[in-house]
Amino acid sequence: MSKLKRIPIKYVRDRAKSRYVKDSNCYICADDKALDFHHLFTVDILFDNWLKSKKLQINTVEDITAVRDDFIESHEYEMFDYAKTLCKTCHKRLHTVYGQRPALSTAAKQERWIEIQRTKNVGRSMEDPS
Repeated sequence: MSKLKRIPIKYVRDRAKSRYVKDSNCYICADDKALDFHHLFTVDILFDNWLKSKKLQINTVEDITAVRDDFIESHEYEMFDYAKTLCKTCHKRLHTVYGQRPALSTAAKQERWIEIQRTKNVGRSMEDPS
């Protein structure tokens, strides 16, 4: 049995990353550099809840590799569809407002905040004719 070298969610994210489809620009400000994939549902909280519901514990690499595909498959929407591409600056601002590990209950609020920021940004870019 191989001991875990990282927290279990890192193994899940590594597996899922190949399927992330980032847009070519930040959803808020349209920047095309330093883009992140922001999950509106905090993936590590989803994973912790899923483990509890299944009564599973992760202690080894074998434990996590045995379950990560099931978790990803059962959370397709949250992992891949209900997410936004944000530049590092906008992503950091969002986490300043909602915290590093936003509660699952804040997903709709985060989405509204993103839309408000996008609207503000579009208004700014229309004012600036350069």
